[in-house]
Amino acid sequence: MQHLRTTVARLRPITATQTVKSQSQARPMAVGGALRTFEPMRSYTTSVSAEPFMNGTSSNYVEEMYYAWLENPRSVHKSWDIIFRNANAGVSPGAAYQSPPPLGGAALGLANAQAMVGAQPNMEKLVEDHLAVQSLVRAYQVRGHHIAKLDPLDIGVIDFDESPVMLGLKKVGEKWFYGLDESDLDKVFRLPTTTFIGGSESVLPLKEIISRLEMAYCQSIGVEFMFINDLEQCQWIRQKFERPGVMQFTLEEKRTLLTRMVRSTKFEEFLQRKWSSEKRFGLEGCESLIPALKTIIDKSSMNGVESIIMGMPHSFSLPRGRLNVLANVIHKELDQIFCQFDSKLEAADEGSGDVKYHLGMWHRRINRVTDRNITLSLMANPSHLEAVDPVVQGKTKAEQFYCGDTEGKRVMSILLHGDAAFAGQGVVYETFHLSDLPSYTTHGTVHVVVNNQVGFTTDPRVARSSSYPTDVAKVVNAPIFHVNADDPEAVMYVCNVAAEWRATFHKDVVVDLVCYRRNGHNEMDEPLFTQPLMYKQIKKQKGVLQKYSEKLLAEGAVSRQDYEEEIAKYDKICEEAHARSKDEKILHIKHWLDSPWPGFFNVDGQPKSMTSLSTGLPEEELVHIGYIASSVPVEDFTLHRGLSRLLKGRAAMVGQRVCDWALGEYMAFGSLLKEGTHIRLSGQDVERGTFSHRHHVLHDQKIDRRICIPMNHISPNQAPYTVCNSSLSEYGVLGFELGFAMASPNALVLWEAQFGDFNNTAQCIIDQFICPGQAKWVRQNGIVLLLPHGMEGMGPEHSSARPERFLQMCNEDPDTYPIFSAEEFAVRQLYDCNWIIVNCSTPANYFHILRRQILQAFRKPLIVITPKSLLRHPEAKSSFDDMLPGTHFQRLIPDSGPVCENPEAVKRIVFCTGKVYYELTRERNNRGNDDIVAIARIEQLSPFPFDQVKVETDRYPNADLVWCQEEHKNQGYYDYVKPRLRTTVDRTRPVWYAGRGPAAAPATGNKAAHLVELQRFLDTAFNLDAFTEQS
Repeated sequence: MQHLRTTVARLRPITATQTVKSQSQARPMAVGGALRTFEPMRSYTTSVSAEPFMNGTSSNYVEEMYYAWLENPRSVHKSWDIIFRNANAGVSPGAAYQSPPPLGGAALGLANAQAMVGAQPNMEKLVEDHLAVQSLVRAYQVRGHHIAKLDPLDIGVIDFDESPVMLGLKKVGEKWFYGLDESDLDKVFRLPTTTFIGGSESVLPLKEIISRLEMAYCQSIGVEFMFINDLEQCQWIRQKFERPGVMQFTLEEKRTLLTRMVRSTKFEEFLQRKWSSEKRFGLEGCESLIPALKTIIDKSSMNGVESIIMGMPHSFSLPRGRLNVLANVIHKELDQIFCQFDSKLEAADEGSGDVKYHLGMWHRRINRVTDRNITLSLMANPSHLEAVDPVVQGKTKAEQFYCGDTEGKRVMSILLHGDAAFAGQGVVYETFHLSDLPSYTTHGTVHVVVNNQVGFTTDPRVARSSSYPTDVAKVVNAPIFHVNADDPEAVMYVCNVAAEWRATFHKDVVVDLVCYRRNGHNEMDEPLFTQPLMYKQIKKQKGVLQKYSEKLLAEGAVSRQDYEEEIAKYDKICEEAHARSKDEKILHIKHWLDSPWPGFFNVDGQPKSMTSLSTGLPEEELVHIGYIASSVPVEDFTLHRGLSRLLKGRAAMVGQRVCDWALGEYMAFGSLLKEGTHIRLSGQDVERGTFSHRHHVLHDQKIDRRICIPMNHISPNQAPYTVCNSSLSEYGVLGFELGFAMASPNALVLWEAQFGDFNNTAQCIIDQFICPGQAKWVRQNGIVLLLPHGMEGMGPEHSSARPERFLQMCNEDPDTYPIFSAEEFAVRQLYDCNWIIVNCSTPANYFHILRRQILQAFRKPLIVITPKSLLRHPEAKSSFDDMLPGTHFQRLIPDSGPVCENPEAVKRIVFCTGKVYYELTRERNNRGNDDIVAIARIEQLSPFPFDQVKVETDRYPNADLVWCQEEHKNQGYYDYVKPRLRTTVDRTRPVWYAGRGPAAAPATGNKAAHLVELQRFLDTAFNLDAFTEQS
């Protein structure tokens, strides 16, 4: 189809002479298979400005009508047929609505053309009216939700722009806004192709057009979708809401909906009756959430979904009713829920446990509507608003990956949100922006916002700048369906459409349940303090179950007896479960596990083995992986010249039987892949590596987007390797990777910060999930964090990974020496700790710690403080001898130099960790006192290697104990290490400090100052009289 300029040319006014000329030259022309006797193209003689109705969107409408007329003159209204016939005969568009001019001769044609001029206003009115109808339809599609009956309280907390919404027939001053007035109500207009209100009819009277638009867009449902830039998607939504009679429900559907409303409502009433003084964050005011979720699940199951992962954040803007969801959606046993209210229950599992409204659940059952198996998982979460969102997405992605669901047809996610948190929490935005990234997409999430219209005590007018709490979803073109939660049938319809949208387009969609909170933030709270008018209205409000039951009783859809029997039936179920719950004496948190790992543990949940396995490899395997790392296993691939040199250097190292940091990592990854362990490495710039050392993804220099990942060419039967640059997000991406690691213990999932200090923007995931996850939810996780760290004179930022924060959160007692047998000391420590923290100083040790993470029989989070300058340090290389069978991760690397010859003569032992070891050895060599100062590297900081440190302190009985670090004294490792060293020596010797002094910033921004500080603490470390005055 051609555009505006062509259309204007076709319908331009021409002179009478030209009319005659064109008439005499008219010839048959084929259009759509039929012969037409006109010439549709004309030359310009009048400007577009001479015909005002040809400007703007008007021209699009006229062009649409014109092409329809070309195909079949009878397909358009008679008025348009006359217009186009006359226009092609040479009459101006403004005067074309007349009887066609005779075609008999030039003089007659000229006379008729002159006679038409006086009729122009009528023609303009007709065109303007049709365009006005088109504008009216669009106005309802764009802004109908502004006046929809969405608020069950009818108090209007949403603050739109001050200008009124112009829908229907409205006056602005003395003029009608669309140019249509009451006299036009009975006029018949052809409907544009961008609406489906006509059903099978193509023309409707104006009053019927307005009536149907009101029914589609201004009742209990408000639809926001016109910002979507995909025509097919917009048309799909229009059909779902505009077609007459779309919201018709069968008698069976209404009865099922009533049953679900009964269970949702009566569950909360039962809890209130039995435990009126307990916090439970009930669902009162939004009871339709339960049928909403069940409708989404039913429809998704019908579309082939087999597993649904759900996230239900808790806190100030919580989508209340978690216990209700567990009971009536996930189908958790009621007695297991009720016993949570018993304060006398003893905990059967180790750890702190968590409050009842944070716990998760995993359950596989038959969906009664579709008669298909479905697995439902509700993720455990902290009281940190939307923090669970990316975790749910990561777990969903992992389940899709493991079952080969590349299109998201079998596994999906549902996220519940509170209105204030959905608008206020940045992680919501971060999670949305992962939704369409290749390595992060879950192919569409259904978001359900429980819109309480208040956040704890905060009104929307001071809680957000947008009209709706859901506006953030527009950034990814997700349609938003607002619905009055007091209209259960509208809720059910919207949720059906949302599930269909996700199944059709595999994109996110938002359902905004506009409801209210009958109680305060919790059952003990007094909301009248801060929302007096709202809660006066709420006290008058009928419950949604009462409203809906009255509606169905009036319709005759159910009888009073049936309704009362349904209530009595559920009350009996609750009472019987309550009686059973009294028999429970022990609280089993593991019964609330949201991510079980079948077959990984023994039946009793214990590890299958508690032995330390060798993590070394045969030399031929190291050589094979090394040569893969130094090659391009794809033909005709043009490599960057700099990378060619790098790969040659790797091949040379393999020939010399040594590896640097990048090659050591390559060998760990490659060997695990060959053994069948999937590896996923994610983070900012991880494909190349922040410091250009990794290069796991090679790019063809001549063909755009052609890449090669050599790691996927190690073995024919290897597991796949996923390496993916992430969006510039830490909070969202780390949460995503944590969720991915939850799905299976048989994968090595790593997140690398671009610089170690970037972890602080993901602190919520670290503090609330990674550190205490097992203690709170009996849920192990083997995620690995790689945090680049090192004081190298580059300024306060990007120097420190803040290891002190991680060490502070270790659950180990610094004042107690662990009592384990020598054989199982290391593995028992690992099993009891909440996470493992290491700072490796050699590629071999890095290689071993990565392999140990998978080969051990349980899972713990691993925090690796990784180097920067050591990536290319000539001394930071390891021999293959340190990676062969029988070798393993060294928790402590002792000094193997001249000090071993006469340990009694050693006057000082310096303990350190990480990169500073190389600066210490260089300084010791320069001073020539390598026979009296020993240097020991503590590679594993948590759990602390008490046993190996004791061996070292006992070996040098006459030596001072010094802890040396490059970090400032109030940062780094000193406060963590000192009490443990003191415990190791039974407090018989002091522990001295050599390092930078206390400071607010992690590092200086001045290179010269950095070097002065470095030399000062090196002098302290090797000055044997430095601590004389302090002793």
